[in-house]
Amino acid sequence: MFVSGNGVRLHTVVAGPKDGPLVVLLHGFPECWFTWRNQIAPLAQAGYRVVVPDQRGYNLSDKPSGVESYQIDRLTADIRELIHVMGRERANIVAHDWGGAVAWRFAMDYPQMVDKLIVMNAPHPVAFARELSRNRSQRRKSWYMFFFQLPWLPETLLGFDPLSSARLFFRRTAVRAGAFSDADLTVMAAALAQPDALRAMIHWYRAAFRYPPLHRTRVIETPTLLIWAEDDVALDKSLTYGLEKRVPHLTVHYISGCGHWVQNEAPDEVKAQMLAFLQS
Repeated sequence: MFVSGNGVRLHTVVAGPKDGPLVVLLHGFPECWFTWRNQIAPLAQAGYRVVVPDQRGYNLSDKPSGVESYQIDRLTADIRELIHVMGRERANIVAHDWGGAVAWRFAMDYPQMVDKLIVMNAPHPVAFARELSRNRSQRRKSWYMFFFQLPWLPETLLGFDPLSSARLFFRRTAVRAGAFSDADLTVMAAALAQPDALRAMIHWYRAAFRYPPLHRTRVIETPTLLIWAEDDVALDKSLTYGLEKRVPHLTVHYISGCGHWVQNEAPDEVKAQMLAFLQS
């Protein structure tokens, strides 16, 4: 279905009983709703109403022009409106990568709308700023964020061959073999090939540099589970340390021998952790 709100129309996959507790799954870069293909059915079968949007700029959702359209406050407002359109006031938020960045900020700005928060390989903003400033390893791993600040070049290079880009992003950086089949990569490549999609996706990075949040980072009182694959090519494990004061009700679950695409590389373990936490 397509859901309109906050000035954009979001392509959204919905599953599970209409009266079940709401779970919103938020993908990251350069994914789309399909990254949650292994978690949607188990959640629906457990009785949850599962809502999985392509976030703004991605796949079949609207791709507004201008870097300013991808400021974090607008991204969180999209999720607020999505929940309201679903006829709810609250939801469980599950997120990965850039979706996690949206989820952290959403839990800060709309705490009354979050029942439980599950974040996968997406650093808390305070931890990310801390590690970028002091950790050479993390700065090296984050080189692409600075490359994405260049105008037009990143999206042009990545857009020449979307299937090759999908292989580069997903299969070549995955630690566990078999995480992405050829059919999976074809779906991901089709999302990358949507008109203006790569430009819009990379605008998320540009907006993060140009329009940092002006308000203070608030303590997240929501019960939170952080699932962290330890062999992430882009994010150090040190990003999970020192969060006790920022997220006092935090549980961290580490997955060894697993890369950044944790919900694809370790789907069974992620499913078990998600359901156990949501049902606790």
